[in-house]
Order: sequence, then C-alpha cells, then structure tokens
Amino acid sequence: MTGALGTGLQVIAVALGSPLLVGVMRQVRARLEGRAGPGIGQPWRDLRKLLRKEPIAAHGTGWPFRAAPLLVAGTALVVAAVVPLVTTVSPLDGVADLFAVTALLALGSVALALGALDTGTAFGGMGASREMAVLALVEPTILVSVFALSIRVGSTSLGQIVTATVEDPLAVVSPASVLAAVALAIVTIAETGRIPVDNPATHLELTMIHEAMVLEYAGPDLALVEWASAMRLSIFLGLLSSLFFPVGIATAGAGVLAVLLSVLVLVGKVAILGVLLAAGEVFMAKLRLFRVPELLAGSFLLALLAVAASFFLA
Repeated sequence: MTGALGTGLQVIAVALGSPLLVGVMRQVRARLEGRAGPGIGQPWRDLRKLLRKEPIAAHGTGWPFRAAPLLVAGTALVVAAVVPLVTTVSPLDGVADLFAVTALLALGSVALALGALDTGTAFGGMGASREMAVLALVEPTILVSVFALSIRVGSTSLGQIVTATVEDPLAVVSPASVLAAVALAIVTIAETGRIPVDNPATHLELTMIHEAMVLEYAGPDLALVEWASAMRLSIFLGLLSSLFFPVGIATAGAGVLAVLLSVLVLVGKVAILGVLLAAGEVFMAKLRLFRVPELLAGSFLLALLAVAASFFLA
C-alpha cells in the first residue's frame, strides 16, 4: 500500500512540480543577471494559455507529427512512475530496469525527432539530426554509468541499486560512484537541453537543438512538448539525487508518514539541484556545436572508467 502511494505521489509531484522547477530556475537566472524575472508560476501560466488555443498542424504533416507530443509526454509520465524517486518499494519494480527506463527516454526523443522530420522544414530536419547525434552519445553513457553502480549490487533494477546505496552510504564516495556521478551530470545537462550543450531560451538556427524540432508545434501540442521537457528535467535531477544521495527516500517497511516526508525531501533535493544548475548556466558559455560531441565522448569515457573501477573494487 505504501509502495503504491509513493508511486502515485511521485508521479503527481513530477507532473505538477516540473513547470514550477523550470520557473524557479528561470527566476534564479534572472536574479543573478540583475533582472526581476517573470515569477516561478510563469511556466504554468504559459501552459494554460497554450492549452486554450486552437490545435494547429503544419500543412502536409501526418501521424508522426501528431503523435510525437503524446508519446514524449506519455513516456515521461511512465518513467516518472517507475524510477525510484520517493520510494524503493513500488508495484512497478518489475519494469524499473535500467535498460527499460533508458529505452523509454530514448523513445520520447526519437518520436519528437520523427515529428520534426515529418514537417519537411529545414529547421525540423536540422534539429532532428542534431538531436539524434546527441542521443547516440547520451544513451550509451546512461547505460554504462548506471551499470557501473549495478555491478556491486548484482542487478540492473534501479530500485535495488538505490536500496543498496541507502544500506551502504559510504559506497557513494568510491571512485566508481564519483566517476559515474560526473558522467550522469553531464548527460543530464545534454539530455535536458541546458547550457553548455543547448540553450532553451534561444531560437538562433546555428545553435538550437531542441527548439528547432518544436518550431512547428502550437497550442495544446506545444503545451504537451513543453510539459514533457520540464518533466524529463525533473526526472533526471531526481534520479541523480536518488542514485547518489538517497537521503529521505522511503524503503521497505516505511509508513505513510515516511512516504509523505520523502516527497518533501525529493522536492527539496530536486530544487537544490535545479538552482545549482541554473546558477552555473549564468557563468558558463554555450559550447560550439562541433565541440558538444567531444564533451559527451568525455562523459562516456568517464562512464567506462567507472565500470573498470567497479570491476577492480569488486
């Protein structure tokens, strides 16, 4: 019962809190840049405005264009339900596997890229090609870095990995965990389209990746895409905190009060990571596009070193 409650609460927290996280990050950047900022509730106001508009599809597009927003939002909700953010005991533990979660995240990205290609525009094709280039380097890094953590556990289940970290907190300071944490942090920045890999606030054709794929979307479709993007950011930050700092997460035998407290702890940890990420973006310049693969290749190398260190320490 508490496992089902925790799963439901973490889905609600991700679905409702993700736009607020984006608002907090924008507000932090605005304050550090000397601006007042629109307020943390502005993303929800933008989504409400988009939902009230009439659905419009680009001329000549087919089902890939129309299905992409639903797929990217649906996969984000499914991942939010299966990853251990609030509790490690969930009725969905059977599908909370490293490979399944990575595949679901990749499915959302591929669906959005296919929708961009379906428009037949130069921007859509350019953004889709760049997104696939990033995806080809990001997804293996996720698999290898988390696999480095699973070696000492003997399982690729994310719930069991987090449970093992809760039982042995000192394992986080091992060389394998440190290397894996750095690799996943870089992957989080790339997968969520943040500086220095991408800039979510720009529409310059020479630099944008994610924004180029969604230029043809409007109304409720655009609202779904933006909502899914915010949820993916929350999921990555939440998973990063659960894998390497699982303080407050509810484990087997926890009561209802512990589950409710773990929701508050999750919100706090994700908010702190979001603030740190936003603050770092202010003092960091965006990389040139041809330098991005070098950064992602470096993160993959760190993940490989984490696996080697895990085997050596095992």
